[in-house]
Amino acid sequence: MATPSDGSIFRRRSLLKAAGLGVAGAAGLPVIAACSDIESGGGTSQATEGFDFLPTYKEWPLPVEPDLVGEPPNHPSGFTTYPEPVPAIENVPSNSGTFEITVPFWGEAPPADDPYFAAVAEASGGTTVNLRQADGNTFAETSVQWLNANEYGDGIMLFSWMLFAHPNFQETVTNSFYDLTDIVKGDISERWPLLAGLPTASWGQAVWSTDPEDPETARVFGIPGSFSGGPGNAVFARTDLLEADGLAMPTTVEELLDVARAWSDDAAGRWAFGGLDYLTPAWFGLAGAGDGWAYIDGKLVHNCERPEYTEWLEFRRTAWDEKLVHPDIPTGTLDGQALHKAGTILFQLDGMSWWQGFVDQATAEGTGGTIAPLGALSAKGREPLVHVNTSVDAWTFLNKDLSKEQVEEFLDFANFCSAPYGTTEYEIVNYGVEGTHFTYGPDGSPVFNEVGTKVVQAPVNHKTMSGHVQQFLTGTPDMVQARFEYNASMKDFAEVNIFEGMRVEGPADFKSASQVRLDQEADIAFGRADLSTIPDMVQTFLDNGGEAAREHYTAAYEKLHG
Repeated sequence: MATPSDGSIFRRRSLLKAAGLGVAGAAGLPVIAACSDIESGGGTSQATEGFDFLPTYKEWPLPVEPDLVGEPPNHPSGFTTYPEPVPAIENVPSNSGTFEITVPFWGEAPPADDPYFAAVAEASGGTTVNLRQADGNTFAETSVQWLNANEYGDGIMLFSWMLFAHPNFQETVTNSFYDLTDIVKGDISERWPLLAGLPTASWGQAVWSTDPEDPETARVFGIPGSFSGGPGNAVFARTDLLEADGLAMPTTVEELLDVARAWSDDAAGRWAFGGLDYLTPAWFGLAGAGDGWAYIDGKLVHNCERPEYTEWLEFRRTAWDEKLVHPDIPTGTLDGQALHKAGTILFQLDGMSWWQGFVDQATAEGTGGTIAPLGALSAKGREPLVHVNTSVDAWTFLNKDLSKEQVEEFLDFANFCSAPYGTTEYEIVNYGVEGTHFTYGPDGSPVFNEVGTKVVQAPVNHKTMSGHVQQFLTGTPDMVQARFEYNASMKDFAEVNIFEGMRVEGPADFKSASQVRLDQEADIAFGRADLSTIPDMVQTFLDNGGEAAREHYTAAYEKLHG
């Protein structure tokens, strides 16, 4: 299952509405009764740079330089050859603690006794980190309840796009999570050289304040994940199926609809599309960064107020009415990746990792097929707009009830997980155990077997506990080259984040109104409501929180830009 990047506020609300905790019960996460909401607030704005209490940055020298040198962040460098791994940590700590970290998961959770977890524990110095896996489709909303009841174990991992579900995340952070500031400030390079090598901007995005109006209350509350520039999501086409039917890769929204009509056959059980929600607004020039606000003609305007928003919903409705979309997509229960591999759908909206994931799974399962992402599409001849990642992808937050010694041990583990490509630490965290999870291919690169594909290549595990010192394009040489060229073709269309250097959290009413609007968008897209209801939907959104939020975001914008 895809995890939408931070670059779009168009979340898969229909999926988040799915009832229950899915695999959570099997993973040991308690199913708790609904509790009162965290106190609603009027929204916050928080600087993410200019602090003097962050870890002192100390460059961690790479063991080998990348083969392809890009222009980070939106055109990252890459490795087309696999370097001989070298150890990143000279003195491995001796630890024996056990932690339970709640993480989102998509698909079938791997067994806790898989050798991967024991191998990582041994290599990292003895720390055992058990994953309490909960259904990623409902994780954003249900995490509100777990945090409110302190029922999330020793820590929780949250993707950046999940924060929108929390009524007042700033208050949640400062009330629930361990304040890391006194432990990580200053020079930490002796004990945690890899954490010291994380970009200062990443640590800055792990800062929240008990009082955002008072800079003195700003503190570090999370271990930042990686910052991966460039597009976080793409619409992938089964290029082999296009070629078999004599169809070309579409380069505009209009061409995309023509291809979808030519390929789809409802009676034969094949449809062009699965989901079309969280990336496609970019095709119509709608904002992704800044919670959907754009600065137009001297004021902030929300996406839903713009004519392009109606065009976008008309596009989605056309695809549905013409039976170009899988009819069961509205249920939120389909495995889009499985449908894509089977050739049931032609286009799959997914995270960028699906490109390599498809190759690995098709190779391991012997199913064949090829995919590639669509380029920078636009409608009606507009200049393309590409939503790119604007923040770290996630944070690991630790429970405030942990002792200082426990936190320091977990930071030992996070330091281990931050080792970059080309190190032995990276290899075991990201590929597992040779012979059990992978083998070396003819070119010396690790190749997942079926177990490794299921366990280690899963979207979330120890490789997502903290950010890497540097992020690179990696994988099979052909894939790295293709992604390098793809990012090069997209970077000139990258959206500018009008709130760069600041984290703006919308008021609780704005969040509630946005969630209602997302439901209504799905109703229109799936034929449950008429397009004629859009003006009323927009007005309801503005009346119930959107207009007040405009004032809040405008104040933040003026504070940032003067």
